[in-house]
Amino acid sequence: MDKRKVPIFRTDEEAETFLEQDLSDLDFSQFKPVHFELRKKDKQVNLRMPEDLLEAVKARAAAEGTPYQRYIRHVVERALQENWRV
Repeated sequence: MDKRKVPIFRTDEEAETFLEQDLSDLDFSQFKPVHFELRKKDKQVNLRMPEDLLEAVKARAAAEGTPYQRYIRHVVERALQENWRV
């Protein structure tokens, strides 16, 4: 049995109607994790880096579908969690 893809919704009502049906035949492999930014960002940081490094960061962020500044913040958070168990 072929799994269904999630259609593109043009309105919230279309999405709500879709979610009201049986979704057991949905292809869940099409989904990717989403990180929600819930904590307040009340401090700003300026950071100088070589242009080629910034371009590499922007390319990696684009590949993940994330704005590059958010990507930098996530990389820093992950490094701290892995190395210092914050």
